[in-house]
Amino acid sequence: MYLLYEEDGQFKAGTILSEADASLQVEAQHGKRAKIKADRVMLRFAAPEPARFMEAAHQVRDETDTDFLWEVAGSDEFDYQRLAEDYFGHAPTPVEAAGILMRLHDSPIHFHKRGRGRYRPAPPEILAAARAGQEKKRLAAERQARMVEALCRFELPSELTPLLPRLALKPDKNLPEWKALEEAAGKTGLGVARLLQQCGAIPDVEAFHLAAFTLEHFPKGTAFPAVDEPFDPPELPLADVAAFSMDDEATTEIDDAFSVVFRDDGSVQVGIHIACPALGLAPGSALDEIARARLSTVYFPGHKITMLPETFIHHYTLGESHACPALSLYLTVASDFSVQARETRLERVNIAANLRHESLDAQFNDASIGNPAAADYPYRRELEWLWGFAATLEAARGAASQNNRQDYNFKFVDGRIAIEPRRRGSPIDKVVSELMIHCNAHWGTWLAEHKIPALYRNQSMGKTRMATQPGPHQGLGVENYAWSSSPLRRYVDLVNQRQLIALVREETPPYAPRSEFLFATVRDFELAYDAYNEFQRKMERYWVLRWFEQEAITEITASVIREDLVRFEDVPLVTRIGGLPPLEAGQRIRLKLVRLDFLGVELTAEFSGLVEGVAVAPC
Repeated sequence: MYLLYEEDGQFKAGTILSEADASLQVEAQHGKRAKIKADRVMLRFAAPEPARFMEAAHQVRDETDTDFLWEVAGSDEFDYQRLAEDYFGHAPTPVEAAGILMRLHDSPIHFHKRGRGRYRPAPPEILAAARAGQEKKRLAAERQARMVEALCRFELPSELTPLLPRLALKPDKNLPEWKALEEAAGKTGLGVARLLQQCGAIPDVEAFHLAAFTLEHFPKGTAFPAVDEPFDPPELPLADVAAFSMDDEATTEIDDAFSVVFRDDGSVQVGIHIACPALGLAPGSALDEIARARLSTVYFPGHKITMLPETFIHHYTLGESHACPALSLYLTVASDFSVQARETRLERVNIAANLRHESLDAQFNDASIGNPAAADYPYRRELEWLWGFAATLEAARGAASQNNRQDYNFKFVDGRIAIEPRRRGSPIDKVVSELMIHCNAHWGTWLAEHKIPALYRNQSMGKTRMATQPGPHQGLGVENYAWSSSPLRRYVDLVNQRQLIALVREETPPYAPRSEFLFATVRDFELAYDAYNEFQRKMERYWVLRWFEQEAITEITASVIREDLVRFEDVPLVTRIGGLPPLEAGQRIRLKLVRLDFLGVELTAEFSGLVEGVAVAPC
């Protein structure tokens, strides 16, 4: 004896091996044995054998007109055997009954299942709506198929154009356009972005990378919403000093300036003057919410996305020929460069000059310091004295020198890229960095001593992190380090400046101990700062590849850091090169550039030989 039964939503035929009250042992038509429940049995039959039975039943199903069957069914609930009898006009054979059952099962918009073998015809209005839905899906599937075919021919369907670049960067994955793009990417073996590039949808790769970053981190765009003009700072005493700053030409957020007063007793008063935007930016204000959301200025070659609006920056930057509000740290320094006293003041400071690296580097450098034959220049005496003082501060910290490290500036002139090396630890770098470290270390300790909450940058065991508790920064060799010297560019510095102002004024600080706001700021700042730095590195890498293309570079020298990791010479690029022979760290090699991938920001290079000469010390 054979039977037709339902299993996992499908009908199967098999041979009965044994039978109990509630279950049966059966052998399916393909030989698999299984135990099924009795209520899964739809009908029993003596002939034909299961394979032929299913073939004949499928033929009946396929020949049955579903619409006619729906009309025959009427409007009431029915059993499939009864409908088969009405349809054929006689008591149905097992094959005929099975064919009708399969047609009912496969037509859910026409017949709603009500129980084992029982169905109810769909009401006309529901059937009409279901048919319309099916037609809509059919048309959508045809449209999607057309888009897939076009994309596989590397043609961009017109439907995709208004959805770019978001479709490639942050898509709504329910859109048929995305589904077509994803399917075509799979068929062509390309990623979504590379497929779009093949279709001509990414004409500007630099803009594409920037769009990807801004969609992720600035979903509402990088433009600032309208905010009220910032309040002028309160009336502050005017300092009796003339200060100067040292920055790149492109710098508009001038956070720091310096003054040097040589006294008759041989001591020197050094002023470290920090811009004071906290005076015009109240906690919780609309502008503060903007700064809190951005957390830092984003820098990348040729551009920047500022933390604060330019109108506000102009109001508080330490601009030349202005008396600017500043939080100043004054140091009294003896003739042996030892610091005898420190004092913090809130004041206005006259900024006599904004010195720029581009011209100052040629005047204030290792060759000119202490050289009487070198040409004179403004602030020479002050700068050379600050250089000696900075060297003493550096030695006192016991920090490892980074003078062997090379930094690079990217410049864009008349559509061409220039990558200019700049040695880290130059006299300008040393003066600015050492005075900023001293300022941040002192103010961090000062806040800690008065038990005023602040945001610290701690480092131990080689790991650097932001924290709400003071702690050593081992890399810098200081006991406490609280970023406070860049309040126009970093939100943590702005927060710390508010606490410092309260300490100077002997007022209650705006942020209390164990403030949830401080904890959240630490968490969010670290995430944002890491993402911004990663984007800067990515775009520097992109412009290095463009520079290779511009200069038609086919071979370049690199030094081995370890195994297949190398550092290119003359450009800021570290990458892995496959297929290198066994090499020692520091060995210099020649590489042949094979392929530049601007979209993936990667390159392919091959080893072409060793460079004879002195090895480079790995770092």
